[in-house]
Amino acid sequence: MKLLVRNLARSTTEEELKILFGEYGAVQSCNLVLDKITGDSKGFAFVEMPKSGEAKAAMKSLNNKTVANNKIRVKKAEEKKE
Repeated sequence: MKLLVRNLARSTTEEELKILFGEYGAVQSCNLVLDKITGDSKGFAFVEMPKSGEAKAAMKSLNNKTVANNKIRVKKAEEKKE
């Protein structure tokens, strides 16, 4: 299950997200979205967890949790429409 994590602090790293979501189960991938020009975080990321039960537990527990002074939002990522 792919999760969208929004409202991240610009200082939050992929490694920190892997650790945070890893508390709920296996993290398949973590992709912090960066600005193409500056290389700075855009404040959101995608986290993929292979087991939907673990992903749902992470989503429920981490949505509206304060991380690095920002209240993050976690929801199921929508599939890209071609």
